[in-house]
Amino acid sequence: MFKTLPGFREFYPEDCAKKNYIFGVWQKVARSFGFSEFEPPVLEQLDLFTEKSGEEIKSQLFEFVDKGGRAVSLRPEMTPSLARMVGARAGGIRRPVKWFAIGENYRYERQQKGRLRAFFQYNADILGEESLNADAEIIALLIESLRGFGLTENEFKLRLGDRNLWVLFLESAGVPEDKIIPVLSVVDKLEKVSPEALDEMTAKAIEGTGLDASVLIEKIRKFIVINDVDSMRSAFDVEGELLERVEKRIAQWRELISILESLGVGAFISPDLGIVRGLAYYTGFVFEAFQTVGTGRALAGGGRYDNLVKKLGYQDMSAVGFGMGDVTVADLLELTGKTGALVDAPDAYLVIGSDSVRSKALELATSLRRSGVKVDYPLKSQSFGKQFKQADAVGAKKAIILGEDELSAGVVKVKDLKSGEETQCAFADIQKIFE
Repeated sequence: MFKTLPGFREFYPEDCAKKNYIFGVWQKVARSFGFSEFEPPVLEQLDLFTEKSGEEIKSQLFEFVDKGGRAVSLRPEMTPSLARMVGARAGGIRRPVKWFAIGENYRYERQQKGRLRAFFQYNADILGEESLNADAEIIALLIESLRGFGLTENEFKLRLGDRNLWVLFLESAGVPEDKIIPVLSVVDKLEKVSPEALDEMTAKAIEGTGLDASVLIEKIRKFIVINDVDSMRSAFDVEGELLERVEKRIAQWRELISILESLGVGAFISPDLGIVRGLAYYTGFVFEAFQTVGTGRALAGGGRYDNLVKKLGYQDMSAVGFGMGDVTVADLLELTGKTGALVDAPDAYLVIGSDSVRSKALELATSLRRSGVKVDYPLKSQSFGKQFKQADAVGAKKAIILGEDELSAGVVKVKDLKSGEETQCAFADIQKIFE
């Protein structure tokens, strides 16, 4: 007996229907924003991922040496492939680049609720545009991609943070430039580790600076709970050039929130300096969407990452984007009863009265299918009773009944399987029923 590998999923038809429903909403919303779909290869050079995330990422990868002696890996995420593809055509590509992708990624890590070794992710990114309008467009797309399922601000929120503001704050606290990223990594783990572990991590991050770890942590704790723009400004007791930079960034906060309100998503936005995003390549506003029902799990995350394309060896290009996994979204839809279609049902089931009318029935089925109607029918002779049971079982909306009497009269009977209403229709007019 064979079993599915740990962390991988198989999709039976009813599971595929749910998955395709989710993908369909994502694709529809992304295209409504003017995004174009792309698809990177599932296998990439290993260096593409270690260059972005460091050598330590190897422990989470399905990586190996292929038969050509190349170090390769199944992709654990889309962003490096996106940066490579855009970078390769940077000289002639039209900007801004607005691309999205839905694809399966692979991470060799411990399985847990909402996290598997193979998972589909929806990514959307804007490259080549530095203005806050790009940040706002990406954030609005993320929110609308969840609203597309009928989810409301009572079921999810987007928490908006800022790496730049944290850099300014840590500078004002005396943290040297080369220690800011290590300290931000500590900030990202503030509520995830014990106080003892936090002290140890902070002391290591600021080693050699002369700063007191406990004093710095206390300052960080006071700053991280700020959740409105006015309080952000009052948290800084600085002057001169640093004050100018702080005031400029606060003005950008106000501008971004104003744009988001104009885009109709302001009710979903919650300023939250606790959103730092642990990855070192983020360079500006960062954000995460969380469900506000159930266990409050994260649904999506992203932010601005202006240095990645250049870091991979290509032309410098600003970028902002997000990733959203299918597993947590599907769980939220189950929780809220908004899963969409449970089966991929046909529009009609063709009930065939006898073998003598089967030839005409198949002609009708083909004609309807070619016009875009989903049609099913019995592949062998069955009683009317069995055929109607099958029509109900597959979830068909209508039954098209063709017997010898109907054939001689050039008509079919059409039964609405929900209401039970039955009508008669000429062969030539059958497609009009589904218009």
